[in-house]
Amino acid sequence: MRVLVGMSGGVDSSTACYLLKEKGFDIEGVTMLFRGVDREDIEFAKKSCDILGIKHNVLNFEKEYEEIIIKNFIEEYRSGRTPNPCVICNESIKFGLLMEEAKRRGFDYIATGHYAIIEEKDGIFYLKRGIDKNEQSYFLYRLKQEQLKYILFPCGNYTKEKIREIAKRLGLPTANRKKSQDVCFLPEMDYREFLKGILKDKPGPIIKDGKVIGEHKGISNYTYGQRKGIGISYKKPLYVIKISPEENAIYVGERKEGFKKHAIIRDINIISPFDIEDSFLAKSRYKSEFSKATCRRIGDRVEVEFEKPQWALTPGQSLVLFKDDYVIGGGIIEEVR
Repeated sequence: MRVLVGMSGGVDSSTACYLLKEKGFDIEGVTMLFRGVDREDIEFAKKSCDILGIKHNVLNFEKEYEEIIIKNFIEEYRSGRTPNPCVICNESIKFGLLMEEAKRRGFDYIATGHYAIIEEKDGIFYLKRGIDKNEQSYFLYRLKQEQLKYILFPCGNYTKEKIREIAKRLGLPTANRKKSQDVCFLPEMDYREFLKGILKDKPGPIIKDGKVIGEHKGISNYTYGQRKGIGISYKKPLYVIKISPEENAIYVGERKEGFKKHAIIRDINIISPFDIEDSFLAKSRYKSEFSKATCRRIGDRVEVEFEKPQWALTPGQSLVLFKDDYVIGGGIIEEVR
C-alpha cells in the first residue's frame, strides 16, 4: 500500500515516515509549500527522506493557501472574531488538497505527524485523542468520514518524548527541531503588524457599563479576555468582554464579567453518528481544560451550555465536543452569552 506523508520539516512527520516504512508501507514524503514554509523546512524534510531512503516531493499550494487561509484570517479579524487558521488549514489544505493530489498520483493513504488516533468499527471511522499530553485531535474535528478512511496517524500511540527518542536513534536531522509557531505563516511577525497594513482599522470607543471610558486603536488589535494593551487606568484590572464591529466598539469589564456559560456554534461538523443533543466534554480552545456541557440544535446551529462558566469564550475559535476519548465534532463559535 502506498502512503504519501505530509512533511513539515519537523520531528513528528519525519518519524512518522519511519514508523510507516517499518510496517511495510511504500512511502513517499511531501512538503507543501505555502506562506510560512521556508527553504530550511524543505531541506530538513528532504534530508530526513534521504536518511530513510524514500523519495521527497514538494507541492506548491501558495495560491490556494492565500485564497483560503489568509483571506479567512483577515476577514475574521475584520469581523471582530479571533480565527484559528490551523483548523481551516487541516480541513482545506492538509487533508483536502493534499488528499486530492495523493489520489491523483495513485496513493492509497495520506499520513501526517499529528498526535491523534483513528479507529474503524463496522465500517465507521472514529477520531480519538492521542496519548501524548499535547495530543492534537482538537485541530482535526472537521475531518469527515470520507477523509478518515484514507488517513493514517502513526504518531498517535506515541508520546512526543518517544518520537524524539526514535528520531535521535535514527540520526534524523529533525530530532531536536522546535515545534512550529502558533500562526505558522507569521513566524517572525505579530499578527497585529500583519493586519495593520491590510485592515486599516479606525479608533473607536471603549465601553464599560454603557459609558465610553476611552478609545481603542482598532478592533483587530483586541481579542476576548485580553488585559494588556487596553490602555485604561481603572481601580481594578479590565478585560475585553465583547467586540462589536457594527459599533466599532470594544466592551470591557472586570474579570468576573468574562465568564460565560453559553456559546452558539456554526459550521457544524459531526464526525461519527452521535446524538448532538446530549451531554459531552467540551473544549473552547486547544489549551483549555475539558468542561462538561450539553447541546441543543437551533436550526443549522448548536447551542452549547457549559455546566460551569468558561473564561473568555471567543467568537471565531473552535468549540470541540468529546465523548470520553472520542472526538464527536464541533463548530466555530459565533456568539457567546
